[in-house]
Amino acid sequence: MRYLLLLLIVPIISGNAQNTVDIISKADTSAALFPLSEFSEEWNAPKYLSCNTAASVNYMNEAEKNVIYILNLARMNPKLFCSTVVKKYPEYTDNRELVNITYYQSLITTMNSMKKLNLLLPDSDCFASAQCHAYNSGLTGYLGHERTGKCNTNQHYNGECCDYGHADALDIVMSLLIDYDVPSLGHRDICFSPYKIIGVSIQPHKRYDTNAVLDFHF
Repeated sequence: MRYLLLLLIVPIISGNAQNTVDIISKADTSAALFPLSEFSEEWNAPKYLSCNTAASVNYMNEAEKNVIYILNLARMNPKLFCSTVVKKYPEYTDNRELVNITYYQSLITTMNSMKKLNLLLPDSDCFASAQCHAYNSGLTGYLGHERTGKCNTNQHYNGECCDYGHADALDIVMSLLIDYDVPSLGHRDICFSPYKIIGVSIQPHKRYDTNAVLDFHF
């Protein structure tokens, strides 16, 4: 019915129709170029486009590329990421109890004291390694890092993060950074380590619908 209504009113406001399309197109483009713009307009600064290091690769999908993009934004300006994304994330996800969890609180402390880190560059070998593990884990419903067969042969990482149950790029990154119920904070440490290259694969999972594997290498 909404589509029918729009079709009916287009002839009446035909003079403004193109302007409306332009506005929508610009909004879509902005969201693609600046994935954190809804948290703060500061993220729309052109300098942050350099964080989109996987933009031109053809072996990752948009969600996988955005995981790298958002993680690079957090690494490039951890304090801004903390004061905008992390601070607003409980309300953004309608999970306000998150603010009372020590893992969330410690992330704020960590990011407020962090210095800028190098940007992670996409790597096809890291991607192949991540994709194999994510695909096989999804088929069997496996959780963990142990590999067999081809996935063991072509593994290519110094650090690996696995996330379950999230398909959205921001949710994947935030899940790994909060690192809930992981006392060692191993995922957070890996995400904030001086690795040079990364591959990300997001695949269906038998038990948790979705799983993401991030393989990091020096």
